[in-house]
Amino acid sequence: SASPYEAVLVVAPTKSTLPQTLHNEIISVCKSSVESRGCFTIGLSGGSIPKFLSTLRESFDQRKVDPRFDKWHVILADERIVSDTDDDSNIKSLRESFLANVEIPENQIHSIDQTLLSDSGAVAASYEENVKEVLKLGGGKIDCLVLGFGPDGHTCSLFPGHGLLTEQSRFVSPIEDSPKMPPRRITLTFPVLNEAARIVLFCGAGASKNSILKDNFASVVDLGKDTTEIYTNDTATAYKVTMNDPPPYPCAMVRPINKESTGANFSVKWLVDADAAGDLVTSSNL
Repeated sequence: SASPYEAVLVVAPTKSTLPQTLHNEIISVCKSSVESRGCFTIGLSGGSIPKFLSTLRESFDQRKVDPRFDKWHVILADERIVSDTDDDSNIKSLRESFLANVEIPENQIHSIDQTLLSDSGAVAASYEENVKEVLKLGGGKIDCLVLGFGPDGHTCSLFPGHGLLTEQSRFVSPIEDSPKMPPRRITLTFPVLNEAARIVLFCGAGASKNSILKDNFASVVDLGKDTTEIYTNDTATAYKVTMNDPPPYPCAMVRPINKESTGANFSVKWLVDADAAGDLVTSSNL
């Protein structure tokens, strides 16, 4: 059978330090993507992610890295089929918390076609074209996906036990029966998440995430301080985790096979606060 899938768990001591941990990861992927391909392609979720990104510009400044926002191409990991002025809209919360404060050209921010809202299939098909264009720019892959995960283990709009978990061909699928409101959405699928992503960053805070992490990981090994030097706030601690098989939740099914990365260059990183990690890691390590 296939060897166990390994990922990295990074634990920030508090929810307020978690954005910095997330920013450090984004900054390093952004820098290498712009250097090697001349652009940075990123897929973003809604939920708590927009708020976590609100100070990203300041983090680039602190690290003295030019974000090159003119080179960014942004797609949505999922979206609710609602008007972009609706409070349920992911693009609305991303605009308010993050995109309004940075100079990414408007035509490089891909949101759903507002003229198609009555037809979920058409919204998904049109959005898939956008995603394919962005994949082309990135040499066939999205450089970075920043995803949340719910207390039910969902990610994007891929819910436990849902038929979309087995989608093999479409990159973007409509969903009409989301167990979470609103029911009509589009979502990236596993053909993108597992075959067309360089780095996936899962980000979540709070005790409601703890049981998901516990079920996801078969083992947790402290990577030691040497691997955390990439963090300017060296308060975060990195661990190597081995994923459980079979994956207990949709979020645990996200396992990109990255031919490009070598050695300990893990493709999936779980970035959480100490409340989410709970007793998975001993407090003496934090």
